[in-house]
Amino acid sequence: MEGGGRIHASATLGRYLARRLVQVGARHVFAVAGDFNLILLDYLVADPDLTLVGCCNELNAGYAADGYARAAGVGACAVTFTVGGLSVINAIAGAYSEDLPVICLVGGPNSNDYGTNRILHHTIGLPDFSQELRCFQTVTCFQAVVNNLEDAHELIDTAISTALKESKPVYISVSCNLPGIPHPTFCTDPVPYFLAPKVSNQMGLEAAVEATAKFLNKVTKPILVIGPKLRVAKAQKAFMELANASGYPVAVMPSGKGLVPENHPQFIGTYWGVISSNFCGEIVESADAYLFAGPVFNDYSSVGYSLLVKKERAVIVKPDRVTVGNGPSFGYVFMADFLSALAKKIKRNSTALENYRRIFVPHSVPVTRESNEPLRVNILIKHIQGMLSGDTAVIAETGDSWFNCQKLRLPEHCGFEFQMQYGSIGWSVGATLGYAQAAKNKRVIACIGDGSFQVTAQDVSTMIRYEQQSIIFLMNNGGYTTEVEIHDGPYNIIKNWNYTAVVDAVHNGEGRCWTSKVRTEEELLDAIETATGEHKDSLCFIEVLLHKHDTSKELLEWGSRLSAANSRPPNPQ
Repeated sequence: MEGGGRIHASATLGRYLARRLVQVGARHVFAVAGDFNLILLDYLVADPDLTLVGCCNELNAGYAADGYARAAGVGACAVTFTVGGLSVINAIAGAYSEDLPVICLVGGPNSNDYGTNRILHHTIGLPDFSQELRCFQTVTCFQAVVNNLEDAHELIDTAISTALKESKPVYISVSCNLPGIPHPTFCTDPVPYFLAPKVSNQMGLEAAVEATAKFLNKVTKPILVIGPKLRVAKAQKAFMELANASGYPVAVMPSGKGLVPENHPQFIGTYWGVISSNFCGEIVESADAYLFAGPVFNDYSSVGYSLLVKKERAVIVKPDRVTVGNGPSFGYVFMADFLSALAKKIKRNSTALENYRRIFVPHSVPVTRESNEPLRVNILIKHIQGMLSGDTAVIAETGDSWFNCQKLRLPEHCGFEFQMQYGSIGWSVGATLGYAQAAKNKRVIACIGDGSFQVTAQDVSTMIRYEQQSIIFLMNNGGYTTEVEIHDGPYNIIKNWNYTAVVDAVHNGEGRCWTSKVRTEEELLDAIETATGEHKDSLCFIEVLLHKHDTSKELLEWGSRLSAANSRPPNPQ
């Protein structure tokens, strides 16, 4: 409000929403324009601290917001009503599964159309505008339909703050005729959020720490295992306090990779049942007690439910709950508080770590290859390892890249992301776009299969347009290799593309982009040297031609066990 009760002309819904996004850290919005969201996009473009990134389709815009949230802590996308919303919803569901706060903005119908019997375009042809909302209710933690100015500020604030508090996506629909209208509830500079910190129940915290310390201090060879929920609990620092105090070996579940430093002397690798890092699985499964911090035990992470982990030996630490063995369970105890307090009560015990060091044999080196021999995946991963530093981040696409990239030993501060819970093929193209836009200080190295790339290839265009310098390794082995190992059939064969020519056509001489097609180790080394040297400021796309049966041994094992889990016969009635 200005003096005399006048409403300042800039106190509009559109400007208010833009300032809120900037305040919480979503300084880029990944968007696809449509007639219902155009005025809203005008206000997002007008904010000097906000960049609107135009994407080729809504699915990629959602994946980009997912990738951006992984690097920046929160992401945002903007689409049009129903045709855009239902197109982006798959990416929003993936963000929900991975506990990522993504703000999904939708340009909605004119406010005058609500409550009428009108049929609008972009809908399914019924005078009911709630279809999109109902679809989003299951994949977001809050939904706001803003179709009047009186409560718009409250709905927007509640939605965004809920996304941050719950670390889940939210849905905000804004009627297309409202963004430009001033209203007294919109101050020109919104008061910054204050999100009350989550504080544990003190009695519950003390009881949980006492029970866990008693449980762990009496065993012989306990260990620590990190799961993906460590991130949403913001408990990485507290976990390392516990690791340093306890002396226990530290393993990560596959989807927890990258959450703690892998150069730590107690780090022993990835625990993934029978496809664990060398000697890691044996140490975990032979332990007489294990503390899992933020685990997710699904059929993927359990390799078809085949983990040899016993509940009575496990302390399961969820973001807000601790369960010791078969009981007791302590609620409203937050992970960071708990791990930090436990570090002060735990007895140092390095028995399991010493056992690991006794049996450990260094990683094998790929067998010597002949000159000009066709390139093998293990050779490729060996050379990607040499590219990693604290100034890089790895994004691994759903598929064999999951297993191959698990073998990378991450230097300190090297990022690592993949989407294991949802496992949507094509995720990595948009995620690479979003992550690189947020993490300007890192060069993204993305490993993407040919089948996955065909799903979302278009937004390489957006990477070039926004002058990104990622390096994409396109693994061309002629099909859906992961699915071949689960259950083969003609549907796993895809049309082969000339992938470098596709990217060259998208580049079209505008912006900086360099492509290369490699068949041998010599050609790969030349391509890496060029990508990290002469073309270090370009988007680099390296197509790696591989044999269709050149897979990791982990995929072969995982695929057969998942196939067995999927094909279990019905239980007898």
